[in-house]
Amino acid sequence: MTLGQFFYIYTNLFYMTISDVKEKILANTWKPLKLFSYQYKRSDGNVVKQVREVYDKGDGAAVFMYNKTTKKVLLTQQFRMPAYINGLPGGIVTEVPAGMLDKDDPETCIIREIEEETGYKVPSVTKVRDCFMTPGAVTEITHMFIAEYNESMKVSKGGGLENEQEDILVFEMSFDEVKRSVENNEIKDAKTLILLQYAWIHNLLND
Repeated sequence: MTLGQFFYIYTNLFYMTISDVKEKILANTWKPLKLFSYQYKRSDGNVVKQVREVYDKGDGAAVFMYNKTTKKVLLTQQFRMPAYINGLPGGIVTEVPAGMLDKDDPETCIIREIEEETGYKVPSVTKVRDCFMTPGAVTEITHMFIAEYNESMKVSKGGGLENEQEDILVFEMSFDEVKRSVENNEIKDAKTLILLQYAWIHNLLND
């Protein structure tokens, strides 16, 4: 049985629904943090009131960038306050290039973010999947891409935008170094780990 078939059977058996949805904005400094209350019909048929905080930060895009000639992957590092307060020493997170969609479509967004963050102007990207990153609390869907790069595409130093207070370090890792980092649990960022594992499974990290 596929996951889709299971989902169809499950929802038709229990027909879970919500009603009487009420929404309140708790904070909106950058993006809205909302409080939702609603009546929820459980799988056993009972109706209960639930209250959830939801961070509506918009959707994002991320990209795995690889150079088949040099056998290297392009990555970034930057300070992340949530990671710091949750125990990551220094708060420096290794990530693939990524950004928020704003008003762009995912492909336009990620091509722009690649240039802003890394200084490379890639002609195209290929979408491989999209997923909810933290569906229990955050609305964001991250659209994930892969893209090849080489030195001829370098147009600037990258590093992010000063007016967005970005301070991004750009660096390369060999295919073997990336594999070891995944195996040794050194990659802590979910979107990055997903894309690196995708690349590994689909033989994009072969020497």
